[in-house]
Amino acid sequence: MTAYDVIVLAGGAAKRLGGADKPGVRVGGRALLDRVLAACDGAARTVVVGDRRATARPVVWTREVPQGGGPLAALGAGLKLTTAEYVLVLSADLPFLGPGTVDALLAAAGEPGSEGALCTDPDGRDQPLVAAYRAEPLRRELALIATEYGSLSGLPLRILTAELELARIDAGPDAAFDCDTWGDIAAARARIREHGAVLDEWITSVKNELGIELDVDTGVLLDLARDAAHGVARPAAPLTTFLVGYAAARASAGAGPDEAAAAVAEASRKATALALRWEAEAAESAGQGGDAAGGPAGGAKPDAGREGTGTS
Repeated sequence: MTAYDVIVLAGGAAKRLGGADKPGVRVGGRALLDRVLAACDGAARTVVVGDRRATARPVVWTREVPQGGGPLAALGAGLKLTTAEYVLVLSADLPFLGPGTVDALLAAAGEPGSEGALCTDPDGRDQPLVAAYRAEPLRRELALIATEYGSLSGLPLRILTAELELARIDAGPDAAFDCDTWGDIAAARARIREHGAVLDEWITSVKNELGIELDVDTGVLLDLARDAAHGVARPAAPLTTFLVGYAAARASAGAGPDEAAAAVAEASRKATALALRWEAEAAESAGQGGDAAGGPAGGAKPDAGREGTGTS
């Protein structure tokens, strides 16, 4: 993977939000800034240009001089604190930015002859704050601009991007979606609750809240909850998944994320097999009746074929 630093611009006035603390506005239970930081957690150094605040992971803080000098001045301030060959540059209001977009930008920036890469939105507009740049040409052009104009304060980013050889990446409808207005915030909050996204968003938020770095097969856990609810009783679903997590934690104590994920899968397999055995017993009793001793009617043998197969 390409080594890179990241600069997140988080010091804007947010006039269209009535001066609200935009980086701290929550979407899906997480601050916008934290959502951006999660997408670029592979950075060697993360510099945030803006007022200090609590963040989900450690960052280096700085401010442009003078404060409120605009995005080009903020970029110049952040760049002074980076050392990597590549610099990812992001705004702090991108609720749907993901690692895939970060990887695509870095890969395109690393192509021969390229001085960087930026995203374009669905309307074809360049997004210079969803971009990756080679640090050397970025420093060169910022220095030339500062010399020509006397400073970087108050200047638009297009002065910079017009001088660089940049690749374009189609960001799709989500990666470059930024939150400039309360309408944008409402749209982002509604989008994460859509049927196809809500579970992934919720699980990601819970893992961030609990400080868990673990990738597990959520489908396995959902199937387990279904089998426990159907084969035993509805309250068994949350209790069983809790016990599976506890058992997996004990089994993988001191191990890495991969071992922990495997422990979750194994505990889920065992609990699912148990739930299916309970369901099979209930079906036998209901369908065949029981003799006086409580066994299956007519001495029928248990359906051993389902036991432990994970089928339903």
